[in-house]
Amino acid sequence: MAQDDQDRSEQPTGKRLEKARTEGQVPRSRDLSSAAVLLIAGAGLRMFGASMGRAFERLMRTGLSVPAAAAASPERALATAGQEALHALLACGPVLALTVVAAFAAPLALGGWNFSFQSLAPDFTRLDPVAGFTRLVSVRGLVELGKAFAKFLLVAGAALLALHIEWARMLALGNEPLGVAIAAALHLVSDALMMVAASLGVIAAIDVPWQLWQHHRDLRMTRQEVRDEAKESEGAPETKGRLRRAQRALQRRRMLHDVPKANVVVTNPTHFAVALRYEEDRMRAPRVVAKGADLLAARIREIASEHSVPLVEAPPLARALFYNVEIGAEIPAALYVAVAQVLTYIYRLKNARASGAPAPTPPQIDPAIENLQP
Repeated sequence: MAQDDQDRSEQPTGKRLEKARTEGQVPRSRDLSSAAVLLIAGAGLRMFGASMGRAFERLMRTGLSVPAAAAASPERALATAGQEALHALLACGPVLALTVVAAFAAPLALGGWNFSFQSLAPDFTRLDPVAGFTRLVSVRGLVELGKAFAKFLLVAGAALLALHIEWARMLALGNEPLGVAIAAALHLVSDALMMVAASLGVIAAIDVPWQLWQHHRDLRMTRQEVRDEAKESEGAPETKGRLRRAQRALQRRRMLHDVPKANVVVTNPTHFAVALRYEEDRMRAPRVVAKGADLLAARIREIASEHSVPLVEAPPLARALFYNVEIGAEIPAALYVAVAQVLTYIYRLKNARASGAPAPTPPQIDPAIENLQP
């Protein structure tokens, strides 16, 4: 176990954290929840103690003044008891409601709301006595034992302190009227609950960082687990290779399909071929619709020849376009002049062929264009 903990040197990944949350593994602090519930209960008694005292006084008076005939009849006695129980529940309702809200809201402060059916599944490994003894003598077990002992001392000390401070007031309750005595007793209970909640708050202030650290530590991963998770998320290298080959084949077919739509194919003349398309009313600048090297360049030239797309030998421009412009992208501003020279030559060539005039001189592209920064 110690060796396994040493191997788990990597921080948990997002996937690991999400999986743990799905399985119900979130940091929780029972001490924080207990302190919140006791604090809210004490505050509720402080707020509603007077009204609860009056309600309890009425319950005592009506409960002690039941007619003999009603007490002798089981049906009437049961109905009276049910009615009084309902009144008692309504009197305690506000404090009970606040306590329930605190019990549900307190866990949200640490770990958030989480409900997992997987955590409800039976785990028979917990019935293993050897594993149970191992957990008992582990660091976590010793910490939990220390927390329990510290909790006992703090809570007991807070209770004794509350009794010591309020002892005189408690003894004086017997001399007070019934309603006043009940309200005062509820205030004393409220003070005691708040003192106990304060003691639990001290433990929670230590327990919350410990639970966060322990939860993060339990989810640490080995380097092999990180690699396996990355491989599982991204796919095996063979699968990724086949996917990339399929994507390249699809891109190549789409690219070759667009060659007949090009205005010109700029060549190296043999190593590179780049097909350009420009529509003045729809494009801000010419776009590269296809490009390739060696065999693919030969295929682009072949398709261009089959569909009467002009081929222009301009090695510097062909290399600049091939290395700096992606398929489907507009040419950069640094290549505007050179591409404009090629397109102008194509338009002049078409006009010359249509009129029977001599063919124009091919453009001379500055070799320094390869060194321009697009």
